[in-house]
Amino acid sequence: MQRITRIAFDHNNLNKIQLLEQYGSLLSILKPHLTARTYSIFAMPKLIENNQYLGWYTNLEGQPVLLNDISNASHKVKIEQILTTRINDIETTVKLIPLTEEQKTVVSSWLTRIKHSKDHVYVINDEPVIVDAFEPVILPQTPVAPAIAPKPFWKWWYTLILALLLLALLGLVWYFFNPFKEPKKVEPLIVPAVTKPVEEIQPVEEKKPEPIVELPKEPEPVAQPQPEPEVKPQPQVPEPQPPAVTPEPKPKVKNPANCITKEELVKNSNPSKMALIFDNSLSMTVTLAESPLEVGKYFNYLTYGYPRSMSQLEKINYDKRMTRLPTRLSTSKKVALSSIDKIQQNINISLVALNGCPAADTTPFYSYSNRSALKSKINRLTPSGAGGGGTPLYSGLQKASQMLDGVKRNDYILIISDGDDNCTRANICTLANHIAAKQPRLKINIVDIAGEHKIDCIANATGGKVYIAQSPNDMIKQMNKAVADLKINRPVCQ
Repeated sequence: MQRITRIAFDHNNLNKIQLLEQYGSLLSILKPHLTARTYSIFAMPKLIENNQYLGWYTNLEGQPVLLNDISNASHKVKIEQILTTRINDIETTVKLIPLTEEQKTVVSSWLTRIKHSKDHVYVINDEPVIVDAFEPVILPQTPVAPAIAPKPFWKWWYTLILALLLLALLGLVWYFFNPFKEPKKVEPLIVPAVTKPVEEIQPVEEKKPEPIVELPKEPEPVAQPQPEPEVKPQPQVPEPQPPAVTPEPKPKVKNPANCITKEELVKNSNPSKMALIFDNSLSMTVTLAESPLEVGKYFNYLTYGYPRSMSQLEKINYDKRMTRLPTRLSTSKKVALSSIDKIQQNINISLVALNGCPAADTTPFYSYSNRSALKSKINRLTPSGAGGGGTPLYSGLQKASQMLDGVKRNDYILIISDGDDNCTRANICTLANHIAAKQPRLKINIVDIAGEHKIDCIANATGGKVYIAQSPNDMIKQMNKAVADLKINRPVCQ
């Protein structure tokens, strides 16, 4: 694997960190479904030189040249056509992959970035490879079509009215001057005479008005005054008053003895930091359901080969049995994710991943509000045999100690691993003694999954402890003990 280029990288920029993690998700989604040639357009990023630079690597061999630096126009067009073909193949494949809504969003946004990243395309033996600076992408503006003025509405009506008038005129001419029309016979209208009988008028006799007789009026009775009844005063009854309500006292919140107050969180201007060294080597894929003796036997087979008496089917079944769930990796992830939630809020955490030789990979420090991104990073860890695999524990311990203070404040390292370093011949115990002398307030605890006590010297030199965990239940107990011993799991007082 060769490096194409390196780009300055601000590891404190959360937007760039999120884009880097999204790019890793994109590669993990597409790799199982693409051919090696189509997948080769993606360069692989890696933080280098104390996270100050982002290196881009590829499995292609040859001298990388920027696409924009190719002077031969026909050659440049040929490479662009190959790049377009690769992107079309990816889009076709994506339509056939069952994806979640979150995965669809990641793939769609990155395909848009890839289509507009011609300034970051390298060519290696006529094969295009894309790198990314994780800067905002400026998409070309789509030209707006000129507005078409609508035809005047009155012209259409004007033509219609003229046509209707012409039809009406033709109808009138036909009605009055039709030579084939028969004349209508007009019959005389006979109106019969109506005679009314004459009624005789009888004279009306006038009636004389009858005389009005007035009756004598009776005298109206005079009302006698009645004595008013005496009103006895009623005794006043006092209105009942509601009983006085005494407010119930609020229950007192009992805080744990070791809780940390909010004032203490704010006032502490130089809080402790922590590095989590996580073993992501191939040996972590072994199951925790088998005894250490059986696991050692399996590793011996992997190193020196299976017995000749074993058939191919027996080898496959044996390998499946030794890598079934729960594995060292799956259990370590589960325990690490739950332990991160228990670490107090003012401690920032960095992840040091032992992915393979020659060196460990580090991340920036994650604050309490951004721990979900840290847990997502741990959850996506997958061992790979690229570069021969291996466990760069020496490099991981060295990088973790350089990221921490350990002199003016208490800092911590927690190692989750199943073995010793196998990437270098340097003595890791000597490195631990050097760290203890230079950083006396840096404490290192170890969760030893294999239980072989090969790296106990690291904890012993720095005043830490070793916790042996060889089953899922042991992992949970020992991890909680390791975090509690560091005294960094204080809850916030209510």
